[in-house]
Amino acid sequence: MEDKKRLRSIKISAIFALLPFVVSGAVEGSSGGIKGTWELLQQNIGVVAIHMALTHRNTVIMFDQTSSGPSLYRLPRRYNGKRCTRSRKDLEDEACYAHSVEYDVDSNKFRSLRLDTDPWCSSGTFLSNGTLLQTGGYRRGSKRIRYFSPCSHHECNWRQSKRSLSDERWYASNLLLPEKDSVIIVGGRNAFSYEFVPKLHPSDRSFDLPFLHQTNDPNAGGNNLYPFLHLCSDGNLFIFANRDSILFNYKRNKVIKTFPRIPGGGSRNYPSSGSSVILPLHQKDRFQKVEVMVCGGAASGAYEAAERGTFIKALTSCGRMVISGNRHIWKMENMPGPRIMHDMLLLPTGHILIINGAKRGCAGWENAATPSLQPYVYNPKKTLGRRFSVLKSTKIARMYHSSALLLPDGRVLVAGGNPNRRYTFRNVSYPTELRLQAFIPNYMDRRYHYFRPGNVSIQISNPYGIGYGEEFTVQFRQGIRPRMEVEYSVYAPPFTTHSISMNQRLLKLRSKNTMRHAGGWMTAVLEAPPSPNVAPPGYYLLTVVNGGIPSLSQWIRFIHA
Repeated sequence: MEDKKRLRSIKISAIFALLPFVVSGAVEGSSGGIKGTWELLQQNIGVVAIHMALTHRNTVIMFDQTSSGPSLYRLPRRYNGKRCTRSRKDLEDEACYAHSVEYDVDSNKFRSLRLDTDPWCSSGTFLSNGTLLQTGGYRRGSKRIRYFSPCSHHECNWRQSKRSLSDERWYASNLLLPEKDSVIIVGGRNAFSYEFVPKLHPSDRSFDLPFLHQTNDPNAGGNNLYPFLHLCSDGNLFIFANRDSILFNYKRNKVIKTFPRIPGGGSRNYPSSGSSVILPLHQKDRFQKVEVMVCGGAASGAYEAAERGTFIKALTSCGRMVISGNRHIWKMENMPGPRIMHDMLLLPTGHILIINGAKRGCAGWENAATPSLQPYVYNPKKTLGRRFSVLKSTKIARMYHSSALLLPDGRVLVAGGNPNRRYTFRNVSYPTELRLQAFIPNYMDRRYHYFRPGNVSIQISNPYGIGYGEEFTVQFRQGIRPRMEVEYSVYAPPFTTHSISMNQRLLKLRSKNTMRHAGGWMTAVLEAPPSPNVAPPGYYLLTVVNGGIPSLSQWIRFIHA
């Protein structure tokens, strides 16, 4: 009933003078500026945020590996029920500590969560009702299926399913499919296969995927782990691993198309750990043009060299390729510098933020050097050579096991970083990083509030959500008449870890009618995406963008009729 009320008319205040941008820490550098600003939110969050996911309750789930050592949060009992005492043995036992937290964005506070098995280097997906499905991990956790259902009373916790995966999934990737709450899990260490949760048939096991055998570099740590997965608008699956990619019909277990190899040397997937996004889909072509982008990665031989203590310069190149239609050519360009282990996030403007990572080496324990402190922003609509801009540097290295995600208020949450096997805070080049930051893009600066759409609300007829192809109304206030076309974007927040943002997707919706009223109020009748192939069912962030200045985002939900 609570969800019905939330969806009937969701309203978020846009009194921007009261935005909680500086909550508890100091802003790194001066306020404003075209390069953005950094904000320190917490000095110690207690765990390393290897994995992060934003829920529709405006909380962020973060978790670490359970074998990294004692965290900030003590548990009264181990997962097997045995009590945790104050003995020296128990004080050093990782099983007596929580390694997951829920972060409340509005209050800037944490609460600890309990994990019964190790989710280290695992994967995740949000289901259509907003529940986080989390799969795989390390050792006892490698076949586990876990759920976290966010709640308003903040007493919910992880639930571990009695069912298990068919194969061990360590460094695998997940993707939500168009069918309701069907998730595909691809790859993993020594897992050259894929499977579904839930299983399509009770007797099903995993399905062999020869492509993963073909792209494996056994002497270089794999270079095809955490494969990049993107859903094409025709319902087929784009899979990129190492340097190669295919279009895959998962319903028929058939490779439909083999794409050209991305030019240049090196590799792009773990432990070479570049990153990838699907570029914003647009209503002007009915969301049919689908283009992917892959950036960075490790040079050939980087893994072997790092094992010897030599760190080779990472790749600088990015490639874009249209995977729809029949003409597939990688169009290459260079970032402002080499980069590995970075995150790529889609912003409401349609630009791409590249943040975190290093300039030399590859992923893994103590396998990289020279942190990438400057984020980049990429404008895909500009001409070649003018698409990248360098943003304000941070002072905190975010190397292996760091993560980043977009928040509804426009900030980018940045956390994690631990290239050491355990929590290590001294006598190493890059200590364990427990500080929590936010990067604030320049368009969220107060100087733009006069142009920012405010008081955004969504009116829908069905309390459960919006059906595919249906119309719904967005109302907002615009202080001055828009200088150009107002855009309406919807964004599927990802599960982010190891430079991969699973299920991340941004669409530009069609406005069928826009009217301006007295007092600067505006109403727009929008059209929902036409099918779950274009936008799988679930919660999305809707943002009104006026001339490159976004509103605060609000949650909406797309559902099967």
